[in-house]
Amino acid sequence: MQRKFYLLIAVPVILFMAGCGSSTKQIIEDEMGFKHKSINKKIEITVSLKYLLSLPAGYDESKKYPLVIFLHGSGERGNNLNKVKKHGIPYEIVQGKTFPFIMVAPQCPGDDEEWNIYALNTLYQEIISQYNIDLKRVYLTGLSMGGYGTWKFAKTFPQYFAAIAPVCGGGNPDSICVLKDVPVWAFHGAKDNTVPIAEADTLVKSLKGCGGNVKFTIYPDLGHNSWTKTYSNPELYDWLLSQKKKQ
Repeated sequence: MQRKFYLLIAVPVILFMAGCGSSTKQIIEDEMGFKHKSINKKIEITVSLKYLLSLPAGYDESKKYPLVIFLHGSGERGNNLNKVKKHGIPYEIVQGKTFPFIMVAPQCPGDDEEWNIYALNTLYQEIISQYNIDLKRVYLTGLSMGGYGTWKFAKTFPQYFAAIAPVCGGGNPDSICVLKDVPVWAFHGAKDNTVPIAEADTLVKSLKGCGGNVKFTIYPDLGHNSWTKTYSNPELYDWLLSQKKKQ
């Protein structure tokens, strides 16, 4: 029995605090005549994400399942969810692969947008509230722009993930050490002219420098498309599912 894709739309609302510092009744004025003031207000924003959801064959609501979140690249942005099936885990499922985990693949809505961490966090909260997820076995992976999103999302919420697998991505190494307890398997093509391998190498070396559990697979003959070989490799899924949070 093959699994089906469910096409869903989430339009949740999240709250956050905006502004710098705390508001104060005292107005400070410096020697140059500048008044030092602040604002602290609660505002509401609405985030909207379409996403693909794939459940394992024989899904049983009474059982806990691992969750894999997949983030696509820049070419799959927009409002047509079929584009998300073009690469990565959704593509493998289209080709007939079956997996023992719940897969969620959101779509970045705008052609010029990047992954919104607050939207991804809202989606995560939505999924774990609706499905029986094993919170010790939540995994994150993505390619290209989704590789950047994987590093960024994991750095923002390291407590969520048992392991991550960024593919041909990069990012800012600042605060990378928050991932020192999250196993990482990164992938990159040595001949990548779109996202230079130095982008991933910097993150990997920085994470290793603070004692992180990270390994780095470099494909010597591949360019930017290092995702086809990665996501068709059963070893990736065996490795992900073997990782489990201690707490």
